[in-house]
Amino acid sequence: MTDEISNPWAVLDDLLGVDVVEPVDAGIGPVAFYGRCSTEDNQDPETSHGWQVGTARKFVEPLGGMVAAEFFDVGQSRSVPWERRRDAARLLAELKNPNRGWSAVVVGEGTRCWFGNQFSLIAPKFAAYGVDLWVPELGGRFDPRNPSHKMLMSVLGGMSESERQHVQARVRAAMDAQVLNEGRHQGGRTPFGYTVVDAGPHPNPRKAAEGYRLRVLEIDEDAAEVVRRIFAEYLDGKGDRAIANGLNRDGVPCPSKRRPDQNRHRLADGWQGSTVRSIMENPRYTGYAVFGRWTRHETLIDPDDVAAGHVTRFRRARPDQIVRSRLPAHPAVVSVEMFTDVALLRRRRAAGGLPARRKLERGPKATKRPYPLRGRVRCVHCARRMEGTPRAERTYYRCAARTLVPGSPALKEHPKNVYLPEAAVLGPLNEWIGELFAPENRDRTVTALVASQGSTPQAIDRGDAKRRLAEAEEKLTRLRAAIEAGVDPAALVEAVNEAQNRRTTAQAELKGGRTPGSLTDAEVHAMIDHLGNLKSVLSRANPARLQELYEHLRLEMVYDPEGKVLDVTIMPTRRVSDCVRGGT
Repeated sequence: MTDEISNPWAVLDDLLGVDVVEPVDAGIGPVAFYGRCSTEDNQDPETSHGWQVGTARKFVEPLGGMVAAEFFDVGQSRSVPWERRRDAARLLAELKNPNRGWSAVVVGEGTRCWFGNQFSLIAPKFAAYGVDLWVPELGGRFDPRNPSHKMLMSVLGGMSESERQHVQARVRAAMDAQVLNEGRHQGGRTPFGYTVVDAGPHPNPRKAAEGYRLRVLEIDEDAAEVVRRIFAEYLDGKGDRAIANGLNRDGVPCPSKRRPDQNRHRLADGWQGSTVRSIMENPRYTGYAVFGRWTRHETLIDPDDVAAGHVTRFRRARPDQIVRSRLPAHPAVVSVEMFTDVALLRRRRAAGGLPARRKLERGPKATKRPYPLRGRVRCVHCARRMEGTPRAERTYYRCAARTLVPGSPALKEHPKNVYLPEAAVLGPLNEWIGELFAPENRDRTVTALVASQGSTPQAIDRGDAKRRLAEAEEKLTRLRAAIEAGVDPAALVEAVNEAQNRRTTAQAELKGGRTPGSLTDAEVHAMIDHLGNLKSVLSRANPARLQELYEHLRLEMVYDPEGKVLDVTIMPTRRVSDCVRGGT
């Protein structure tokens, strides 16, 4: 019988040839620190870096750790993946360097470093290169074989995402309340036509103590006059591009040229149709504070690679997300009525689709000589504007059949060339205008102009609006039935949008009770007064002044060459920013 073995495990290890090494606790050793500070933090980056690296040192130094390298991102949202953060990407690149000088990474606060599922995507990279992760919220080193650690880090990522969303919601709610109740200007690019001025100490006591000032909008009169001109010309029938061409022709500085400091991302190359459109769609010109018309939207960079993260884009917000102040917050550039008229007119044209937009004139091109009837004469056969053509000392307005689209129905009866001599028109035309606006005929002319809109414009417009509303709702009902029957909704997007635009336009007209662009007797009298001494302008017959006068009168002529008949109509323009006074 063998003697009793005092240490059977030692004997077994000796028999198996296993060399057992007693573990020696040498500490963590050199580590790399990673932290992050976003631009949304109230504290400055230096302070944020100080407390995060301090927390990391207190965590690892008792365990024999020493911070040998620092990686700290400033101005990076926690939602941005590590590969797209500057210092985080450098840290990941250093993992491949065998001479990096550290074997572990410590963070000051886990929720600042990882967001959502980012940790589950990053941790395997560290494990592959033998680099440990020390997280204060875990109380030690992350163990990839410990299910509890994985669960806790997943919870931390969810908490980080939830915290970010709560901060965004609270900030947005506070800004909405400030706009709604106080009409406060929330910053951003100042609308063209306004300038930002100092309005005293900031209402927040803490910010006031730090030197912050309250800023409000004040009218920049020169630019505001341009805004009024844009609204008025649109109501007169011009399109976005025609208005932009007119502003460029008159040498009016565009917003990026007038304020290059806040438009560094744009070229000061003149007015564009999109610039005109954005001005007419900005409700702040009515004097009310409006906030939230555009909202941030996060879109996946690559839907097939969710780990690549999102990119932020701005999109138009839903109507329920837009906030307007209860009372006027700053001086108005245009009236609410004019802004509403323009908005309804834009919707009506949009509801009409491409055919309605094609009716808008793009504006005439520059010419070497003035043509009094330029853009005012149309051909009865094709309804196109006739172009001025000089011949020796005389001027004609011509419509050539060769410029029509091949196969056009108008070609069947259109003469090869239609000519209208200018000299034969100006004399009788000026005499007729002079008689219309003579003092003894003025009241009758105003009555005729107002009556040309309809004897009972409001009743007629309401009836037409009700009819269009019923048609739009009927069309929407048919489209919904088609979708329910199995038709692909994507194929009906344009039809649904058009029907909804028609319905919205008709509803707005019924609610407002007035068609955009309709005039009253007082408005027509005021416009005629502003035109000044028509007799003096007509008597001198200066081509440039006549052209300006005809434009203000919105004179339109249709020429029938067979009967040599010229049908003439006028409607004074709303715009009164310029005048054609001939002097007395």
